[in-house]
Amino acid sequence: MAPRTLDSDVFEHAPDPANPGWRHWNLKDETLFNSAVMGKLITRVDDDGRSRLRMIPERRHQNLQGIIHGAVTLALIDISMFTTMHTIGSGNAGPSVTLELSTQFVCAGDMTRPLDAVNEIVRETGSMVFIRGQCVQDDDIVASYSGIVRKMRARASARPA
Repeated sequence: MAPRTLDSDVFEHAPDPANPGWRHWNLKDETLFNSAVMGKLITRVDDDGRSRLRMIPERRHQNLQGIIHGAVTLALIDISMFTTMHTIGSGNAGPSVTLELSTQFVCAGDMTRPLDAVNEIVRETGSMVFIRGQCVQDDDIVASYSGIVRKMRARASARPA
């Protein structure tokens, strides 16, 4: 059985008219994590071949210090690894799981500027994708990271009782 891809009935990756050169990266079910927590996400492939996923910080993303909550930054990084698989990797970002994510926070995320996760694929095999990247706001590095995603095979039907 072939692996399941990101179906257009549950996922939107169309061009974003409000941001020429960018595409949506959103689930159609707004009650799931990506939409409910992160809000609108857009993606593009930069001229240097790296994948970029952008979020626009909102008040719900702010911590008590008035900066972007670290968990929001981690969520953007995690989601961006799947964007990277889809945009510059094998093209199949689902179903897959994050095996490892090592992150170093470099500075606080500014609530007034978009936060971008910019990634490159170090290596992709039949079952794994090794990614490294940085979360940036303009020229400021907010976090540096590396991660491993495992591509899942389609599950066999349920075992008999």
